[in-house]
This record gives sequence, C-alpha cells and structure tokens, in this order.
Amino acid sequence: MSGYEQSVQEVVRAYAAPFADEVTTDVHGNVVAIANPGSDVRLMFDGHCDQLGLLVSYVDEAGFLYFQTVGGWDPQQLVGQRVSVWTEGGPISGVISRKAIHMLSPEERKVVVDLKDMWIDIGARDRAEVESVVRIGDAVTVQLGMQEMRNGLANAPAMDNRSGVWVVIEALRRATERGLSCSLFAASTVQEEIGHRGARTAAYGIDPHVAIAVDVTHATDCPTIDKRQRGEVTLGGGPVLVRGPNINPHVGDCLTRLAVAGNIPHQSAALGRAAPNDSNALQVTRAGVATGLVQIPNRYMHSAVETISLADLEHAAELLAAFACDLKPGDSFVP
Repeated sequence: MSGYEQSVQEVVRAYAAPFADEVTTDVHGNVVAIANPGSDVRLMFDGHCDQLGLLVSYVDEAGFLYFQTVGGWDPQQLVGQRVSVWTEGGPISGVISRKAIHMLSPEERKVVVDLKDMWIDIGARDRAEVESVVRIGDAVTVQLGMQEMRNGLANAPAMDNRSGVWVVIEALRRATERGLSCSLFAASTVQEEIGHRGARTAAYGIDPHVAIAVDVTHATDCPTIDKRQRGEVTLGGGPVLVRGPNINPHVGDCLTRLAVAGNIPHQSAALGRAAPNDSNALQVTRAGVATGLVQIPNRYMHSAVETISLADLEHAAELLAAFACDLKPGDSFVP
C-alpha cells in the first residue's frame, strides 16, 4: 500500500478500536472491526476504502512525471488538478497540466485531451532530482480535503467510497450499543476500483452468512441526466435500497421493512445485472452469501468534487445498525 492508503487504514483502526472487540488487518490491507465474535450467525458490512488514483510510470529528462490511471478516470477531470505524490519519504505536492490553451491548434481544441498529453510537475529541475525522491510506481492522488456546502451537502475526492467506510464502522458502533445476537464484521476493503479484490478476499476469510455492501450511486438530481434510464435518486432523500438479481430478496425486503418501521428516509432502485461494486464479489463468495446493497447518492462521481448529503450517511448507518440488531440465529435467507 502507499503511505496514503496506510494512513486511511490507520484512521479506520483508531476509530473502531474503542467499541470493537477486535480489529484485524489482513495481508491485502483490508481492516475488519469485529463485534460479538463467536455467534452462530456472521454478518458482514463492506465499505471499500480505495479511491481513484494514479501511478508514476515515467520521468523525462526535464523532470516531468508521466502516469497511469488506477480506476476509471475521465481524463478531462485531471487537467489542472493539484496532486500529492505519495513517496517513501512522504507526500510531495505537484500539479497535473498540459499545453496551455493559447498553444493548442484548432484541431487540438476540438478533441478530448489524452492521458499521454498530460504530465505531473513537482517543480523539479531535472530527472535526477525527481529520482532522488520519487520512485516509479509511487501512488498519486488529487488534493484531499472536504468542503461543506449549503443544505447539509459536502464535496471531496474519495466520497467514493469513504462514505461507505464511515457508514459500516459507525453502524457497528451503534449496533454494539444496542446489543447483538449475531457476530458483526465491519470491513474497510481495498481495491474495489480494480475488480472488487479486497471484498473477495475479506469475505472468503470471514465466511459470512449475510453481507451488505455500502457504496455510492449516481444521483440524478442534476442537469442532463435522463431519469427514465437512471431512475430518480436525490441527495438528502436517504440511502438507496437496490432490488435485482445481485440482491437476496429477503435481505432487500428486510432493509425496506426496517427503514419503514424506523422512519428512516430511503429510496429505491432496480439493477438487472451483477452490480459494479463489492456486492458482486460478496454474493458469490464460497458457496454463496445472502447479499444486500445500500447506496449513498453521489453527484459527479469519479471526480475531485464528489458531492453527497451528510444526512444520507447518518440514515444509512442507522439502517444498517437496525439490520444487525434485528438479525437472529435461525433466520433463513433461502429464496
């Protein structure tokens, strides 16, 4: 892991330690907070901690860094971003840039910028200076930090999926205060953005009977989005509860029932295929897991200004805590 990933997982461990019976870290970097271990029923909450990033892949003679992407970046989102290069000696500040608009030909102005035409400038004089502090393969993130907005909204890079990590750990905290019949495993998993890899290995180790993934989903309450195709999903409307073949029907119905009973705002969505998130890997772990999916509405996904409602996080944590406390030995999730 990069220094940045390690710092994220250290925060997760420190937050969970006061109320979890145990906090473990596996060889991949998944951090799992465990409450009430030893029960006959194992429930797993999953929120992936990784975000989109970059990797240094080449340094030219003048000291400019070229990069590969990690995850699904829109190249247009990257031009002009301030970044941190996570080196062995700590983060180094830089900027992503390209040729200035004044120097672009009319043909160049008409096309989307290509990754090969961008670079990272850390202010180095030459390649030798860069190589004294930066290694090929060092991770890069856009500048971090959260900005609060009107009406309880907030934006930051990595709302996908720090939102989910906070929800699953906070849900464990609330559930432990109320009492559990099940064993609850709240996992901060790695590498979702490149194939749900951490969820697959964490779930294999936990071997849950029931699992719920918490991730973001596209809010459709902004211009140019066709709600007929994407559904109606609004910031502040509550977590989105998904129905479809990736979701165990009993888990989905239980989440809806608990939301209604607890007056927890929620929204509904349909997904007719395997989900492009950790619920996909959870469902098919070992002999199969009864899987649910709770999603946080997010505007401007995979950008440096991902925007969510803080109230949606609170309501999602409350719903998951209610689910954990409702789960009893003998509950059947066989369709």
